[in-house]
Amino acid sequence: MIVYGSSLSPFVRKVIAFATEKGIELELKPVSPGSQDPEFREASPFGKMPGFRDGDFAISDSSAIVAYLDSVKPEPNLIPTEARARARTIWFDEYSDTILFACGGKMFFNRIVGPRFLGVPGDEEIARKAECEELPPLLDYLEGVMPESGFLIEDRLTLADISVASPFANLRHLKVVIDAARHPKVHAFVERILARPSFASMIAQEARFLERTAA
Repeated sequence: MIVYGSSLSPFVRKVIAFATEKGIELELKPVSPGSQDPEFREASPFGKMPGFRDGDFAISDSSAIVAYLDSVKPEPNLIPTEARARARTIWFDEYSDTILFACGGKMFFNRIVGPRFLGVPGDEEIARKAECEELPPLLDYLEGVMPESGFLIEDRLTLADISVASPFANLRHLKVVIDAARHPKVHAFVERILARPSFASMIAQEARFLERTAA
């Protein structure tokens, strides 16, 4: 199985971490967004990361990919089967992929991707507003719904935890700190999930890459 993209993308990172927790081995083939690599384009016609291939089957979108992986290898179960738990897991995946990513992406693009890799100046005002005005309410929400167990659904690791934790790796690369006094549950959650082997070595590798490419 091949994943096309870069783990600096929260979506690619989510897929890799999910597969690792499942015990599924993936090959990461590095490509950039919009790459014209024909294999990547067959998997992702619009050039969005990640693309995915398993033999003659190719598809894109991180949520579609994890759904496929979950069907291929149902155990360990990471997408609950009970109706309400399953629905809430899908909600948290959507919350991460759209709401949380939209906020974090403004910081990561304007402070790293644009100026460092695309040669375009970042808009620090957009990044600052995302960090100081948009992010705190998103963390307030998570703090309010986080169970005492520290897992979002069924008091165990699920796709919800993997998906929500993934964008926080990008915030860590940006040195955006979660206030442990205001958001103690979220702070503990992020530290614990990102310390799992499915995330930790990947994030460390990303950090080394960003250090090498720093101006």
